[in-house]
Amino acid sequence: MTRTISRWRTVVALLAAVVGTATTAGTAQAAAGTGAAGTPPRMADGYGLTQVDAAVGGPTNFYLTVTTPEVTGKHHIKIILPSGYYDDPGRRYPVLYFLHGSPDDPVQQNYPALTMSDSMITVIPDGGARGWYANWLNQNTQLGAQNWENFHLQQVIPFIDANLRTVATKKARAVAGVSMGGFGALHYAQDHPELFSQTASLSGDIDLSADSMDLRLAVVASLIDAQGAICGSASGACGDPANDPYKPGVDSDALFGSPYPVFNVDRRWNEVDPSQHMDKLAGVGVSIYVGNGRGVPTDLEFWLEGASKHVKDRMDALGMPYHYVDYGDGAAWGTQCNGGHSAGCWEQDLRDLIPRLERAFAS
Repeated sequence: MTRTISRWRTVVALLAAVVGTATTAGTAQAAAGTGAAGTPPRMADGYGLTQVDAAVGGPTNFYLTVTTPEVTGKHHIKIILPSGYYDDPGRRYPVLYFLHGSPDDPVQQNYPALTMSDSMITVIPDGGARGWYANWLNQNTQLGAQNWENFHLQQVIPFIDANLRTVATKKARAVAGVSMGGFGALHYAQDHPELFSQTASLSGDIDLSADSMDLRLAVVASLIDAQGAICGSASGACGDPANDPYKPGVDSDALFGSPYPVFNVDRRWNEVDPSQHMDKLAGVGVSIYVGNGRGVPTDLEFWLEGASKHVKDRMDALGMPYHYVDYGDGAAWGTQCNGGHSAGCWEQDLRDLIPRLERAFAS
């Protein structure tokens, strides 16, 4: 067993550089309105969220900075309102919750497709550099409180419903995400199918089973800061170590317990693995987008294609309906997409997904 664990730790080191590529690129509802001309709307604290500093941006595209006891530190929530939001004070809108990848931030989510809808609100909450959209098993690491699922589902959603003119129903709520956020989108919809009518993974880590041990260990690499361990104090290919988003490293068991599939010690990983629980999404619209990384194993997309195919096979076995797009090397998605783990491909994914969500909300 020691030899097996050692081999997996070696794989973690090899995957470390790959992890680093997953970047970018009610009453209160009625009262919420714009602040001064051309500024974001006023929003009231509540549901455990406290706003710090002023909102940044314009009236329809802005971000808040909040604190919460559920997750240590300050966190951004980006909000994109339809261009006509202020024209009809009686109109309410469905909401897309868009979950970013690792180690991104909501403010960096500048996909043009997210601003094109005139019929829904988009909310992008902070998921941390490696929060993995989960309540961590170990809340006593150097990072402090890490209850990301509580933050998003118990605080952000009711906060948005209280402050904006939303249609606060399952039918009018979707969750989608990129990379780490793709895992989060399916995980949240599986944990709380009563909250979401649609879920979508864009190049998501949606198979964390032993069948996709490469992806499970990529998650571990983000936890233990394997990239930092390799880089040491050197600069160059690893970038500035002082800006390593995966510092400080924590124990590999901090998120879901032991990741090693021996004697069932990895049971918590299996409990949250989307690929093993697709039956929980019965009645929820499922969309999956993935490329092939041009067949290059150093591109994370190469491994994610296999994970997505595993999920597709599970849905086929269950007789579930779904929307599945494997755009291969990206040729069918246009010149901005090369089939890799990249923002150019995700923009095209969103251009396909968002009109489909609009039609589903309107039906």
